[in-house]
Amino acid sequence: MKKSLPVLTIFLLLFSTPLFAQVQDALFPEMPGMVSYTYRNSLSKDLPATLDTLQAMGITDMEFSSLFGHTASDIKKELDKRGMHCSSFGVGYKDLMEKTATVAENAQTLGAEFVRVAWVPHTAAFTLEDAQQTIADFNAVGKVLKEDYELTFCYHNHGYEFEPHGDGTLFDLIVQETNPDYVSFEMDILWTFFPGADPAALLTKYGDRFKLMHLKDLRKGIVGNMSGGTPTENDVTLGTGQLDLPEIILAAKKAGVQHFYLEDESPIYYQQVPRSIAYLHGLKK
Repeated sequence: MKKSLPVLTIFLLLFSTPLFAQVQDALFPEMPGMVSYTYRNSLSKDLPATLDTLQAMGITDMEFSSLFGHTASDIKKELDKRGMHCSSFGVGYKDLMEKTATVAENAQTLGAEFVRVAWVPHTAAFTLEDAQQTIADFNAVGKVLKEDYELTFCYHNHGYEFEPHGDGTLFDLIVQETNPDYVSFEMDILWTFFPGADPAALLTKYGDRFKLMHLKDLRKGIVGNMSGGTPTENDVTLGTGQLDLPEIILAAKKAGVQHFYLEDESPIYYQQVPRSIAYLHGLKK
């Protein structure tokens, strides 16, 4: 009869292997989540088939920013069939403020922990008055979502909020004047870098106010502004653009970001997404 190796011996052999050393040295060993907006056209045409594609890639964590003509219950069933889940539910500002109960109920049905909004309606440049109204709205709706539905509200920055204000920006004001018990943030790193801000520095400054992150990269040579917009072809494969992704991811992990989602708005997202995942898995500490 063969003798089994002692448990301690197996433990030491396993954790001294080159493979374990590689995993320990990896900066981003996990599989990122996916923003539904990346696959918006495909999800609109055939949601189950698109989820099959994502499942085959190893994606399990989703952020839905639309129901794509389905009910939240139907989407939840499709996710469950594939061992996938929705952690964040994105909605428009008008629905957030005027249909809060419906938004919250859909988020709960999806199984999401977070409700996210990614655009504050405004005309021309984002102003102090816009920021002050945003702060009041976020504090109010965030309180309802937390206390009545046990959901965490997150605001996804889009670039226009980085207008100068005092010693910082209007984005600083929004972070500082919103109640951390009710308002958290999702950093879109492209829309932080595009207006001239430093994603890693902001993560270090505000720490766990950032709960979620969109991983994106900006084509080299593109000069940003505070418009909150750029042609979709300027979304490029992670690691081929202008952003210092290792620095940003390291800062995000130190800040306690809970969910990292890939978002690629380019026309060739289906080619770029696998390359972006490979890039992330190749990063070292």
